[in-house]
Amino acid sequence: MASLRDIKTRINSTKKTSQITKAMEMVSASKLNRAEMNAKSFVPYMDKIQDVVTSIALGSQDASHPMLENRPVKKTGYLVITSDRGLAGAYNASILRQVRLAIESRHRSKDEYAIIAIGRVGRDFFVKRGMNVLLDITGVPDQPNFADIKEMTSKAVDMFQDETIDELYMYYSHYVSAIQQEVQEKKLLPLTDLAESSEKKLTSYEFEPNAEEILEVLLPQYAESLIYGALLDGKASEHASRMTAMKSATDNAKELIDSLSLSYNRARQAAITQEITEIVGGAAALE
Repeated sequence: MASLRDIKTRINSTKKTSQITKAMEMVSASKLNRAEMNAKSFVPYMDKIQDVVTSIALGSQDASHPMLENRPVKKTGYLVITSDRGLAGAYNASILRQVRLAIESRHRSKDEYAIIAIGRVGRDFFVKRGMNVLLDITGVPDQPNFADIKEMTSKAVDMFQDETIDELYMYYSHYVSAIQQEVQEKKLLPLTDLAESSEKKLTSYEFEPNAEEILEVLLPQYAESLIYGALLDGKASEHASRMTAMKSATDNAKELIDSLSLSYNRARQAAITQEITEIVGGAAALE
């Protein structure tokens, strides 16, 4: 049985740990409120730009662009959004597991795919396993602006346009609620999912000089916006997952403290009883 000093030391260390996890939970909760607001406020913009792009791409007979056309796939790109830090529960592991399974099922050689990693955890995961990381970005703020990732998103789109990759999939964690996040796989390029929006009533636009020149500018911006929207969604999921993980850690610490306190009291009572027994025994021996 552990000594009173050992138990007391464990109680004190566990209390300090619970204070840290509680503080991290509160910080994540504060960040989550803002991240959730950022993600939701970006949705109307994405809906509108998708409406404009769809109307021009599908509403014009002579409109065409390489980003709208399928081509033979020689190399597939995977854009993976993870975090720079751990202690976020299953947030990173769920994304990385799905990406790895997808790559292993679709490709037999490293030459058939390339990875664009956003986040230190994802980058380190792929580099450690010798997987083909073509581009990485770390240090993304908790509340990112579009300017923070503009260069990276432009490079990802340029890789498709210059045929470094022939298709691009994006993996991120979609924020559903504070206790539920879902890993999403989205085919980012080519933009073949615009046809799904054609079932809706499209708005009629007048544009100058012509549809092709507008798409030349608008489609890369649209693809970059999709990446930015997924990053905002992923940040909200990260903060929610970390808040939930830290809450569980705090609750577990409290349970451990209660259990250790009970053991401490029992050990202390046993020591007191032993001392009383020894005193009584010693007094009886002197009589």
